[in-house]
Amino acid sequence: MSDAGARSAARAIDALRRGWPFRVTGPDGALDLLAVESARDTALVQFGSNDVLLSGERAVTLKLTNQRPAAAPGPVRLANAASGVAAALAIADPSLDLAHPLKGPFRTIPTGGDSAATTAMTMARHAGLLPAFFVCEAAGDAETACSIDDVAALLDPARLDIAARARLPVEASESAEIVAFRSPEEASDHVALVIGKRDDNPPVVRLHSECLTGDVLGSLKCDCGPQLHAALHAMADAPWGVLLYLRQEGRGIGLVNKLRAYALQDQGYDTVDANLRLGFPVEARDFAIAGRMLELLNIPRIRLMTNNPEKVARLQREGVEVVERIPLALPTNKYNEQYLATKRDRTGHQL
Repeated sequence: MSDAGARSAARAIDALRRGWPFRVTGPDGALDLLAVESARDTALVQFGSNDVLLSGERAVTLKLTNQRPAAAPGPVRLANAASGVAAALAIADPSLDLAHPLKGPFRTIPTGGDSAATTAMTMARHAGLLPAFFVCEAAGDAETACSIDDVAALLDPARLDIAARARLPVEASESAEIVAFRSPEEASDHVALVIGKRDDNPPVVRLHSECLTGDVLGSLKCDCGPQLHAALHAMADAPWGVLLYLRQEGRGIGLVNKLRAYALQDQGYDTVDANLRLGFPVEARDFAIAGRMLELLNIPRIRLMTNNPEKVARLQREGVEVVERIPLALPTNKYNEQYLATKRDRTGHQL
């Protein structure tokens, strides 16, 4: 996958964040897009289309998928759905559903390029924005453009490499080493913390997705902070271990969208339904990144500390041999009891 393609995709995601139009080309069509969340009405006038493209998950919430023949709904395009940004946000943002309960009627039409539409949803998630766009078929020249292959190149974990490493004494281990990983065009830096003295035994490994609210601020709504510190101490008690700290906040939907999900939880939705109402998959993390990090650290066999059997399966698909799953049990509190029950009952965690 080409460096030039990855750069094109990086420029397109930058345009997406800034509210600038961009083009995505796929084998079945090309689309011009303008992200609803970052758009301004003046830009929309220049863009020239009031059609709105939503993710399949958001379309299910709005009960629009019965207008599509596909059994598994992908992105859905609504014809002339919103005359301005505020109207489009009322469709795309579930936090506004109570204020705008009556939406539509809407008429769905072919996306004009299903592959490009699906890739646009991935780009929105990667940018931490709502998966919703103003859309039209590609016409004329585009100031910013990329292909679906360009986006795949940008997000390819094989482009990840070790950027820096240093000794980092931490509370759990004064001899720990931190290793930073970076891709050439990608902004997120992932890190590994190596605990103890490496030997021939498979290390205890914990995959920990970044959680600003839990890891740094001590949120009681999740168990992320306590899990992080318990895992480090468990590694210190083992011959050696590796914490993989993945910059994939909110199961891969980003910090702002995670906070939106928290607000929906305050309305009574569990964490699964909150993500779906926002228009995202229940699980959007890329575990291939963890596989690549372990490859770069020359660690083919691990003892994985997790309550989630899906993590075991996903790592094994990346070529990592998981010789043992080690549970991580922690006490609950009144703020995270429902969150943990949802993990147990709806996402298969063995708690």
